[in-house]
Amino acid sequence: MRIETLSFRTLQTLVLVLTFLSYASYHATRKTTSIVKSVLDPKTAELGLSPWPSPHILRTHASGWAPFNTPSGTSMLGLIDLAFLSVYSLGMYFAGHLGDRLNLRFILTIGMLGTGLFTALFGVGYWLNVHSFYYYLIVQILAGLFQSTGWPSVVAIVGNWFGKRKRGLIMGIWNAHTSVGNISGSLIASALLTYGWGWSFVVPGILISIIGLTVFLFLPESPEAVGMDKNDAVLKPRNTAGNDEPDVNGGGEEIRDQAVGFMEAWGIPGVAPFAFCLFFSKLVAYTFLYWLPFYISHKAIGGEYLSDSTAGMLSSLFDVGGVFGGILAGHVSDHLDARAITAASFMYCAIPALFLYHAYGSISLFCNAALMIAAGLFVNGPYALITTAVSADLGTHGSLKGNSRALATVTGIIDATGSVGAAIGPLLTGYLSSRSWDSVFIMLMLAALIAGLLLTKLVIAEVKVKLRTRSSSSLEESLI
Repeated sequence: MRIETLSFRTLQTLVLVLTFLSYASYHATRKTTSIVKSVLDPKTAELGLSPWPSPHILRTHASGWAPFNTPSGTSMLGLIDLAFLSVYSLGMYFAGHLGDRLNLRFILTIGMLGTGLFTALFGVGYWLNVHSFYYYLIVQILAGLFQSTGWPSVVAIVGNWFGKRKRGLIMGIWNAHTSVGNISGSLIASALLTYGWGWSFVVPGILISIIGLTVFLFLPESPEAVGMDKNDAVLKPRNTAGNDEPDVNGGGEEIRDQAVGFMEAWGIPGVAPFAFCLFFSKLVAYTFLYWLPFYISHKAIGGEYLSDSTAGMLSSLFDVGGVFGGILAGHVSDHLDARAITAASFMYCAIPALFLYHAYGSISLFCNAALMIAAGLFVNGPYALITTAVSADLGTHGSLKGNSRALATVTGIIDATGSVGAAIGPLLTGYLSSRSWDSVFIMLMLAALIAGLLLTKLVIAEVKVKLRTRSSSSLEESLI
């Protein structure tokens, strides 16, 4: 059956499924390094520096893998992570810009195939007996570059197919691909370690390549790509700042030929505040992602210290809270028609949630789990909202006057800026945690506060629109 013959609703479902699988596979390949770290450098497992639980089979590789089993091995692995995240965040600025000028399906396919290739090449070093640090560094840098194509592309494609009415809720549910990718990637990589750590890279690399080819064959990047009228997609621009702007230009003709420039995209109302808000939001989220298992295993809970494996499993509840947070934030923002108010409110609520988790999480296992889910809900809720629905909204902002060719650029700018924070947070935590975890949580609470404050102007604008709308409704009722 040809794609063009499918109904609009069926095509929307197809888009959601394929983009979900696409980005879940990106995250699955991203998690392999975290799992294999304990094999490459046994000191990492002993120190608890691996961001994922260390299965028993990891403990059997006591000799490690040169050059990572040397005294400087842990810092080498840290440098590889930093290089990956740096190239990934920088690459998204350019990937989003390209996505609005080239075919999004091609960009996404190339990114997935490239990611699969270099993820597999990292593992091939196992069979080729490669012990050069620079080999693994260069491979990870190139993998990060190809990974940067994923997020701007999938958000732009989903944004092309869904209007603003239920965009927050739909994208909140859809954003669960992050947690699915994290969990599946860790399970696959852990299961394959008994056959040699190279398989933990090669198999996820093959899987993302297969999904990439499926995307190339079946993913429609927009309704227009399959001959549908744009009105079928209900793709209406949404003004996040609250100004009433026209959807199209004065003559009613849509602007489709000229993609929005990089600096012009930065000038769209709301892009800069949300981008810098995400910087601090991802700083908090990624600090938990990389350091939470270590924190749990080194803190007595109910008077007992948990094993690395138990601490890793317990830390996954933060992701569970994040899934519910993304869905709740999307639903609330749809209901209120106020993205900034929702995101800022969640960030402010994250402050007491972080304080309570650090202060009272050691009382009992149940208390720790409950407070961790609450922290994940409030931390990841705005993170998910900004990277999905907000990015899609701003990419079709009223100031663009009908030009929808800004989705990938805007998404790239916002998430790339957030990814810089994602790299800095875990790095700072490494230094601060050696002094005290109190310092780490003070940093996280300050970051959450700044994230909320950065949206103040947009929150005020949305409140004014709500008050103006309410007063207009009251006036109409009195006249009746």
